Amino acid sequence: MRDEGLLMTNPLPEDEQEELTLRPRHMVDFIGQSELKERLAILIEAARQRGESVDHVLFSGPPGLGKTSLAGILAAEMGAHFQATSGPALERPGDLAAVITNLERGDVLFIDEIHRLPRQVEEVLYPAMEDFQLDIVVGKGPAARSIRLELPPFTLVGATTRVGRVAPPLRDRFGYVARLDYYNSADLARIVLRSAQILSVDITNDGADTVSYRSRGTPRIANRLLRRVRDFATVRSDGLVDEQTALKALEVFEVDDAGLDKVDRAILEAVIGKFGGGPVGLSTLAIAVGEEPETVEDAYEPYLLQEGFLQRTPRGRVATSRAYEHLGVEPPDPGGQAKLL
Repeated sequence: MRDEGLLMTNPLPEDEQEELTLRPRHMVDFIGQSELKERLAILIEAARQRGESVDHVLFSGPPGLGKTSLAGILAAEMGAHFQATSGPALERPGDLAAVITNLERGDVLFIDEIHRLPRQVEEVLYPAMEDFQLDIVVGKGPAARSIRLELPPFTLVGATTRVGRVAPPLRDRFGYVARLDYYNSADLARIVLRSAQILSVDITNDGADTVSYRSRGTPRIANRLLRRVRDFATVRSDGLVDEQTALKALEVFEVDDAGLDKVDRAILEAVIGKFGGGPVGLSTLAIAVGEEPETVEDAYEPYLLQEGFLQRTPRGRVATSRAYEHLGVEPPDPGGQAKLL
């Protein structure tokens, strides 16, 4: 498989620890998504006044926008215990039962990648969400019997990058469904400055702007780029992250002025160079760049589509004029071949 680009690589252990340190704990510390924060604040305050748990919440949107952070903030604002798991980890109903029976009144249960819950686990979750009851089967064969357990009121927060793959009966049981959008550069620059302060990175406003412009509208990527720019500034400069140092660092780590890394460019190069600009199917494109189709579709394609580098058509993916321009390739004449500018 192709080496992944900087923007989408699995974090190093030290990066994972720093990511936890950078994660905001309270609503006042969470930058961006202002309209969503206002609505969540209303839900939280209303639940407080009634002395109830917050209604179940489903967050959707691309990876790295703060779904997990908002779930933790919701628990903190309610003074509740926060317990996290993921859809793939809950393989059997018993896995869910083990988690959910340990909840106390008002606790927040966070399920990441909730669209990947097995169907049999979903069916056990329905009465737990709706009536705070858990039906479990004890024994096998003729001796099997169903036991109903009463659960304390709790809040389920689900997160998904593919809301369309959440089963409608499950989606309908969430009291509030919210989508997180990509961040603007101003909010990302504020996030970079906040993270730099926590990490004791000496950075100028221009340096923060440079990092934010290439962060694909995603805080997780902004923090990752900040750490790599910090490393470059420590080794190759005087430790100060100004505009020029940030530009040099991002060039070394192959992040270009549009925020594309080498895998993004490989996708565009494949569509243009191997498939004549498209259309090309997702599976074929994924094989051409050495990635899984789900990785291409979830991690790379949304930004390329939003920024106008790719188009989706009924027949497949098509490169746009901006993709040709960005790669320095002349769009082909009808029936002709693309040429380097």
